[in-house]
Amino acid sequence: MHDICMQMTTETTCYGEWPSPISGADVARKHVRLAFPTISGARTWWVETRPAEGGRLALVAQGPDGMPRDLLPAAFNARTRVHEYGGQSYLPVPGGLVFANFADQRLYHCAYGDPGGEASEGAPRPLTAPAVEVGAASEVGQSADRFADFTLSPDSREVWCVRERHAGGRVTRAIVAVPLDGSAADAPDAVRVLVSGSDFYAYPAPSPDGSALAFICWDHPRMPWDGTELRVAALRDSGAGPVTEAGADRVIMGGDTESVLAPVWRDNHSLYVISDRSGWWNLYLADVHAPAGAPRALCPREEEFGAPLWQLGMYPYAVLGDGRIAVTHGTGESRLGVLDPDTGRLTDLDLPYQVFQPWLAASGLAVAAIAGGPALPLSVVRVDIPAAHSTSGAPAGTAAVTVLRRETDSLPDGAYLPVAREVQLAGPNGSVVHALVYPPSNPAVTAPDGELPPYIVWVHGGPTGQVTPRLDLEKAFFTSRGIGIVDVNYGGSSGYGRAYRERLRGQWGIVDVADVMTAALALAQAGEADRKRLGIRGGSAGGWTALAAVTSGLGQTAEPHGVFAAVASYFGVSDLRGFAAQTHDFESRYLDGLVGPLPECEALYVQRAPIGHVTDATCPILLLQGLDDPIVSPVQAESIAADLAAHGIPYAYLSFAGESHGFRRAETIMASLEAELSFYGQIMGFTPPGVPPVTLEGVVGGTNDRSG
Repeated sequence: MHDICMQMTTETTCYGEWPSPISGADVARKHVRLAFPTISGARTWWVETRPAEGGRLALVAQGPDGMPRDLLPAAFNARTRVHEYGGQSYLPVPGGLVFANFADQRLYHCAYGDPGGEASEGAPRPLTAPAVEVGAASEVGQSADRFADFTLSPDSREVWCVRERHAGGRVTRAIVAVPLDGSAADAPDAVRVLVSGSDFYAYPAPSPDGSALAFICWDHPRMPWDGTELRVAALRDSGAGPVTEAGADRVIMGGDTESVLAPVWRDNHSLYVISDRSGWWNLYLADVHAPAGAPRALCPREEEFGAPLWQLGMYPYAVLGDGRIAVTHGTGESRLGVLDPDTGRLTDLDLPYQVFQPWLAASGLAVAAIAGGPALPLSVVRVDIPAAHSTSGAPAGTAAVTVLRRETDSLPDGAYLPVAREVQLAGPNGSVVHALVYPPSNPAVTAPDGELPPYIVWVHGGPTGQVTPRLDLEKAFFTSRGIGIVDVNYGGSSGYGRAYRERLRGQWGIVDVADVMTAALALAQAGEADRKRLGIRGGSAGGWTALAAVTSGLGQTAEPHGVFAAVASYFGVSDLRGFAAQTHDFESRYLDGLVGPLPECEALYVQRAPIGHVTDATCPILLLQGLDDPIVSPVQAESIAADLAAHGIPYAYLSFAGESHGFRRAETIMASLEAELSFYGQIMGFTPPGVPPVTLEGVVGGTNDRSG
């Protein structure tokens, strides 16, 4: 195939060999990630992940002068490791801000001056103690604390937050009070426990008068999208600060099969809260003195007003200064609207964004958000909402938008960026499979007559994640070279209600595999994709699905030669029993719901795992793995690599020191993308220009061409 392409003019080039202005270095350099905006008056804060700085999370503020400024010295990384996925890692407090530092997981206070919002002179001072050695001399370990999900105490003297303690081989969590005066830096006992006893906590929220504390909690084996409880505990003054009475909290909403999230006090006796009791995450008003189970739905719709709690501190709505509520909502896409909680009227704002992340904050009538769209990169935006009875003459849905920071400030010509097409496909047993199709796009070349492009199925993680139609240079890296992408919201994904999420209950490795195959084969049957050049790639849980799609009985028998010609697995799960034994505490019982509890369901764990099911017919696989990954151990990649080698299957295994779960460093991102592109080329019969070849193990005589 490659020889034929070389004889053609430069205007006609085979798929996969199109010259592109988007390099791996471009993607890596512009791979900044924005999160957790906070707003107060004229100042807005946010965090941004910077690949060029080794993946450091920088804290940034835009002050009254309109200029964004870094708040922390370069040696500090504002990233918390609670649940390993982290979350809200900072909180503005009077005179400065509090943040969690990645290297030691201690809390620090950083002062800043009012005029520009920049950090004041002097290093941030610690608020919590360092890890300490514990245990007998022969078995010395460390007791280490991590903190996230911050709020200010009613008297502004403390930060209340979730503490995760690692000690003696156990992980425990509590809601604690950390004094802002620094007394706990040398005296750990100065950190007071407010609530304990559950396996997990989130959203500590003191009432306006300081008489009560609301919070969310849940226990193993539930995940927070399975079932949580909203509880409220009375607070009393102990002389050393407010405390709760042990066991005196009340369950207001929630349970084993209701996911309750993001409580915000409306007044001293009622709270706004997100619940999926209707089958959809909707917004409710709950009276703390009313009988349990009697909240009022504010805007009941078959739409999602919330998202899975993978990171602590996620608020998908915010209360405005006039009592209305800014909400994110939708299915597939998400919009920003304003809800009147008294009438239930929801007015969408006329904004150029189709995607809003579930992080909102409000101050007065201004909202800080992370928003983007098919042609707009994700950005920190300030949205100034008109007053409810505005006399300006502007339509009710009109709002002023100020862009404070974009993930990337420079983009290639829009003709090189793929345009997503939303499709709904007929899946097994009458189910619907949601997907986004990104065809190859490059204005400088055309493909030879009669040639069909290779297509790669992208499988998101979670598996409760959701893909949305937004600008993504990583996708453009492939589509601008003539490789199509279909991004699948398979059964188990969020965004389509609880029933769609629960299609995967007990069926991980079956429903997800069937859905991604449905998407790939639909493109081939429609004449859009080359049937012999279908690939699949995924990260974490998506990596599991990608591997299972070529090793399970379903994957190997659905088509005579299998559906997929190549797999790229980014830190994917390959051994279910190993994952259950080796992963971190947050997900240590996740498989109870996805597959079944151990030891009763051990046979299913063995049957569905890619480990042990590689055959001589398994397609080539690329494995990419961070060596510091606490969620999916490198042993997972090493084990499947050994299986591939034993069967003589071409594969490549690239490991990256210093990388965790999700690559953050520019050099890693670039190396991974180039290796993935070269891998597809070697397997599917094209040679992408300007990309160094990745070495495949198990290949005799050079390139292995399995394109047929």
